[in-house]
Amino acid sequence: MQGGHKKGDVLGIARIAGIMAAKKTPDLIPLCHPLMLSHVSVEFEAEPEHAIRCSARVETTGNTGVEMEALTAVQIALLTIYDMCKAVDRGMVISEVSLQHKSGGKSGDWNRR
Repeated sequence: MQGGHKKGDVLGIARIAGIMAAKKTPDLIPLCHPLMLSHVSVEFEAEPEHAIRCSARVETTGNTGVEMEALTAVQIALLTIYDMCKAVDRGMVISEVSLQHKSGGKSGDWNRR
């Protein structure tokens, strides 16, 4: 969390990877159409027992959802952390990636309960 890893600022690099991944989602997921994204952010929060919570916020002005872009951003950000830190702990686990909130698009608003 302090940025002292020998490979550099792990979370900073993972943040950039997540943002780039959101923009490249149509290249990674078949039949996912390209969108004009107006905002992408990736945030990290330290959790107990050496865990990191990652969240992404993606927005577009178009009339469509961007949940695939947000989920892709989180997965790639976490995979980047794994890649940069695997020499320290190959037992890391990426788990419980899920959509928490969605608004707009054809289906309207949705919240995880």
